[in-house]
Amino acid sequence: MTDSTYYTPEANQHYQSASMFKEFQSCEARAMAKLAGWEPENKDPTALLAGNYVHSYFESQEAHERFIKDNPVMFTKSGSLKAAYKTAQTMIDALKDDKHFTEAYMPGEKELILTGDIGGVQWMGKLDSYMPGKAFFMDIKTTQDIHKRFWVPDERRGHWGSFVEAYNYPLQMAVYQELIFQTYGVRPEPIIVAVTKQEPPDKAFIAIPQEYLDTAMSQLLEAQDRIEAVRSGQVPPKRCEQCEYCRQTKHLGAPISMTELIE
Repeated sequence: MTDSTYYTPEANQHYQSASMFKEFQSCEARAMAKLAGWEPENKDPTALLAGNYVHSYFESQEAHERFIKDNPVMFTKSGSLKAAYKTAQTMIDALKDDKHFTEAYMPGEKELILTGDIGGVQWMGKLDSYMPGKAFFMDIKTTQDIHKRFWVPDERRGHWGSFVEAYNYPLQMAVYQELIFQTYGVRPEPIIVAVTKQEPPDKAFIAIPQEYLDTAMSQLLEAQDRIEAVRSGQVPPKRCEQCEYCRQTKHLGAPISMTELIE
């Protein structure tokens, strides 16, 4: 597995990843469609490009220059960032001028690709920054507001939680921790480097308690057999009937009760 093959259909067919796993948890039908090449018709790339712009800056100067060259849509004819992307540079400035960030993040190996076996399934992960032997690894997350509340569905009904829960980052960090353990024999603590799109940006080092990582791994192992059966074509995927893919491919059928409209 190399940087050039990590984001390829072939890699996604052979390896499971945190992002793909969360896709299946959200909607199996959409996840299978994406594996087959489907993409949303009106997908707005702004947030993804802005996030990758920030990540590439802290990966290396070469990576950042390559990203800029490969994404001219972000820039005006004069070479300056378009208004929609100026926040990305502000987030970079907020981190690069913070000595606690640079001392902790910059010495680590960037975009470190690891693979391993979790519950009999081949997994891959790409770590933002990790120095083998250190007691922690780091992952940059851009978000609207560190303290914003999100409604997080669960087995009972749901609860209010942070963006860390809303995007199920404990699952991603649990996978990374396990892949590090299989490669290096240690289980370092994940530290999320959160930086916001506010003006000026807020920022924080966010720790995820080990009990949350253990719970996320247990939930992963519990859900994995079903997801792998869908991914391999053994069982048909379930539709959420709410996402863009399901709306795009929906056909009317039996009526649903008004009591089912709101979860």
